[in-house]
Amino acid sequence: MSHTFSSPFSLDLSLQLIRLLLVLPLLPISIAGFYPADHFLLACGAPGPVALPDGRVFLPDSSLSSSSSSSLSYSSSTSIPPLYRSARAFPRASSYLFPLHPSDARSGLVLRLYFHPFPSSSLNLSAALFNVSADGTALLSLFSPPHGLSHPLPKEFFLKTDASSLRLTFSPSPPSSLAFVNAIELFSAPDRFVSDMFTSIPSDFSYSGSPLSDYLLETLYRINVGGPFVTAENDTLWRTWEPDNEYLQTPSRAKAVAFNSEIKYRRGGASPETAPEFVYGTAREINTGNSSNSTLHFNHFNMSWNFPVPNSVHGYFLRLHFCDIISTALNELFFDVYVNGYSACKDVDLSSLSRYTLASPYYIDFVVEDRSNRGGITISVGPSARSPPWKINALLNGLEIMKINGVVSILKINKKRMHGGTLICSVLGSLTFVCGLVALAVALVRRKRVTDHMPRLQEVVTWSPSPMCTGTGSSYPRLTELANVSPSTNPNHQFRVPFVEIVLATKNFDEKALIGAGGFGKVYKGVLRDGIDVAVKRCTRESQQGLGEFQTEIEVLSKIRHRHLVSMIGYCEEQSEMILVYEFMEKGPLRDHLYGSRKPSLSWKQRLEICIGSARGLHYLHTGSAQGIIHRDVKSSNILLDENYTAKVSDFGLSKLGTHSNQTHVSTGVKGSFGYLDPEYFKMQQLTDKSDVYSFGVVLLEVLCARPVIDQSLPWEQINLAEWAMPWQKKRQLERIIDPALKGKTDRKSLKKFGETVEKCLAQYGIDRPAMGDVLWNLEYALQLHERAVHQEPHNDSSSLNTHQAGTSSVT
Repeated sequence: MSHTFSSPFSLDLSLQLIRLLLVLPLLPISIAGFYPADHFLLACGAPGPVALPDGRVFLPDSSLSSSSSSSLSYSSSTSIPPLYRSARAFPRASSYLFPLHPSDARSGLVLRLYFHPFPSSSLNLSAALFNVSADGTALLSLFSPPHGLSHPLPKEFFLKTDASSLRLTFSPSPPSSLAFVNAIELFSAPDRFVSDMFTSIPSDFSYSGSPLSDYLLETLYRINVGGPFVTAENDTLWRTWEPDNEYLQTPSRAKAVAFNSEIKYRRGGASPETAPEFVYGTAREINTGNSSNSTLHFNHFNMSWNFPVPNSVHGYFLRLHFCDIISTALNELFFDVYVNGYSACKDVDLSSLSRYTLASPYYIDFVVEDRSNRGGITISVGPSARSPPWKINALLNGLEIMKINGVVSILKINKKRMHGGTLICSVLGSLTFVCGLVALAVALVRRKRVTDHMPRLQEVVTWSPSPMCTGTGSSYPRLTELANVSPSTNPNHQFRVPFVEIVLATKNFDEKALIGAGGFGKVYKGVLRDGIDVAVKRCTRESQQGLGEFQTEIEVLSKIRHRHLVSMIGYCEEQSEMILVYEFMEKGPLRDHLYGSRKPSLSWKQRLEICIGSARGLHYLHTGSAQGIIHRDVKSSNILLDENYTAKVSDFGLSKLGTHSNQTHVSTGVKGSFGYLDPEYFKMQQLTDKSDVYSFGVVLLEVLCARPVIDQSLPWEQINLAEWAMPWQKKRQLERIIDPALKGKTDRKSLKKFGETVEKCLAQYGIDRPAMGDVLWNLEYALQLHERAVHQEPHNDSSSLNTHQAGTSSVT
């Protein structure tokens, strides 16, 4: 026969809590201002609240019935931490029920269970054998807490649930008839506490299924490399970090170092919730001793650590913490990382990864396969082949290892009530109310909450680098070499994105992330650590472009910014790669909205607005600097649309600087796209900004007719769009060839103005073509005519098109 027990708070306990509220604002809450949405602290079996030095106050669970559980206390020794001097013992399966905040479904929960089998005259806690589960998902099975530890550590878990409550159940396991717990801590995890972006070790380990953050994780190790034991009061999330001495395999090769200045946390990077300053401020580096010939002896030495781990079918989550506290200048430190003998990260450059800031934290995440049940994880760091002769070194500040226990069954299930003794602990009654008062009291004291959320990323695996389009990469100068400057003085260095970040952002160039391909290479959608969506363009061996176009794109986009030009986030030239990273444009190329896909047809107004936006971008390109810039590859696939259909010109790899004041053209080889190419430029090899105007005129026709510029499937007289459409324009019968989706939906005068603009753009000679500013004005006028017709307002199209702003001439 099962029993359910639920008792309200006693009046005495409520009074104790009210007294506690009066002194709580005087206690330290968190060293870095982390305030979880939920934070339950239970001192199980305690007669009263237990205050810890770090400011946390654990409240007693004294609402339990004596028939369902027993409360035990131990006061004979003051050497045992106060949280372990009481316990709640259960003779049968019993549960705690915690109400949860809706945000926990996104960020997840951190659960800590405290166990210490202290001596008791009534019950033998050392003989306890039991199971612990969370809403039916096993946390601990056949668990018997170790005894005799001077510093007992809690069992810590990360889990997710989309339910409104969490049921934590303790069940004795035969032959034992006893389960117990000293304390329970449950709080909302910071966002991205566990990253879904990581590197698989070994590289052929195929990790698939649910996102990593949906899995139940059990903390096995949290190590402060080269530093002392870090207690909960020195950690934002009340974690403890143990020293690495016991696990260090090569003590003679490693030297502990400490940093006495400020650790520089970056927005969007590692935060105090990732790891505290006490971890990032200490490290181990290679011990080169006092030998003047140390390079010869230590160049190939690695520092290694080994950690015994239980077998895991799903593998382990590994996070390595780095912070360059040993360099005196940027770009001095390069090192390699190995996990279980596999190359995990090669040529790690903390200067680049930390955006060129020394003493700035960074972390790398891995999922490690338990291949061959080796029962341990070995981590090594050692010098890189890129290390300068005067800086043969490597570094590690901290690490964390979690066991992946399987997908959390708590997610998306219909939970059924469990039988047995149910302890509706303080969290259901008065404690819910009290926690609200506590939160209010804290809010009054700490009015401003400033919390930097953790990056989502992970790190690099042994990748298969794409061969550089221009060759193997060894015989070609890199961008910084061509600039003949050091990275610290290179004006483009702030745009460099480490290859490891790109691998993480694209999930190692997963084919599922592929969104397109062009002359330069493949384009992938990626997500950076700070959550920004990006487009990643990776050069391939088959690329029709190469190093020159790569450099041109960087040089152009690092100097210009405009609402209607796609922004460059950065570039990468590591590991024989040439990669460009741009802002992600949600709606993709304009071409895809005109033909060749099942996307909805654009309205005439949308098409005009897109043409106007593109013209603004090109006009800025032509006039935004003294010489101006000629795009040289204007086409519908190089006009991208964001989520609001705002047009932005992209792909500047073929761009050229415009003419000086005493020049009429730029002499250069012919490059561009067939069908869009200016015939005068093709014949004379003389490039001007009017070549862009011609190409844009073809785009305008493409927008109007919704067909490819070259279509070999059509009769010969219709193959070339410009040659086919212009006779219709000259006969003023353009409406006969427009996109059928537009028929009857365009204003006659608006279409007439649009056609005249196209005709002038496609003039045979550049001198007869309008400037891009004039094209822009006429397109804006065509839009005004359309909007007037829509609103049935009288309008007059007889006004001179030569009398608009700034005195510039119009197309007509």
